[in-house]
Amino acid sequence: MSHTLSNPPSATIQALIGLIGSNALKRGTFRLASGREASFYLDAKQVVLDSHGSMLVGRAILERLTALGSLPDAVGGMSIGADPVTSAVVTIAGVEGIPLKGFLVRKEPKDHGTKRFVEGPVVPGNRVVIVEDVVTTGGSSLLAIDRAQEFGLIVERVITVIDRLAGGQATLAARGISLESLVTIRDLGIEPDGS
Repeated sequence: MSHTLSNPPSATIQALIGLIGSNALKRGTFRLASGREASFYLDAKQVVLDSHGSMLVGRAILERLTALGSLPDAVGGMSIGADPVTSAVVTIAGVEGIPLKGFLVRKEPKDHGTKRFVEGPVVPGNRVVIVEDVVTTGGSSLLAIDRAQEFGLIVERVITVIDRLAGGQATLAARGISLESLVTIRDLGIEPDGS
């Protein structure tokens, strides 16, 4: 869940909203990964691969995880979108002296070495949070959840930098997984119908 009016956004989230609005939001006609067509595109990589944006994302997710009261063992998600998000969170955790591991979920397993879908210093039984750059319908998150669970990880929730408010929350809720967002399209002045 995003912040509410009774719970105003932190300075970190406010700065993140500004950076997303100026660097990641594009207007026009775009085909999304979900196959849908949209009047705007959110190129989150323009934020998560920027040094300031990466710091804000890492700090905001770590703030959210800390507020939940129980840090997971690791964060990670589907390569390639979640890779810089995972790295940002793990790096800020390291700077803060917080033990937190990261992991990557491959679309296809390597054809050599361990031949695993899940890579990183995680072991079965670890409690994890899936991270995303942008959630639309939740399909990528579901695949990451499936692969993580097949590996033996315990998925507690999904946290996304941006929620397009296009069904992802309901899709994940149907699987018993909550979706939390740092920013939604409403924070950028866009209603879910694309206006």
